[in-house]
Amino acid sequence: MQNIFSEEALSELLQSSPAVLLLYGGASCGVCQAIKPRLEKLANEEFPKLITAYIDCQEAAGPLCAARGIFSLPVVQLWFDGQRFAEFARVFSIGDVRSALERPYGLLT
Repeated sequence: MQNIFSEEALSELLQSSPAVLLLYGGASCGVCQAIKPRLEKLANEEFPKLITAYIDCQEAAGPLCAARGIFSLPVVQLWFDGQRFAEFARVFSIGDVRSALERPYGLLT
């Protein structure tokens, strides 16, 4: 999972990758730290073309999170072809993320 710190890096990633999972989290967010490896495992095992990125809203990326309207943690966003497809905030399961990924991921060429 790569770390994103700026709007420029995020925009470049979203434009250059057909499928992206973004995790907005923080070092002091226990849930964020618990789901990060589970999301990485999900992507590696079931969705190998999916690029995963982590944005730490409690550190250097704070202004980026505020600009994107992220005010509670964790938040997972799924992006396909530069468009936000789904967003999960605060209370969700890995199964919810898996289900949301299956159909659009299956359409990737």
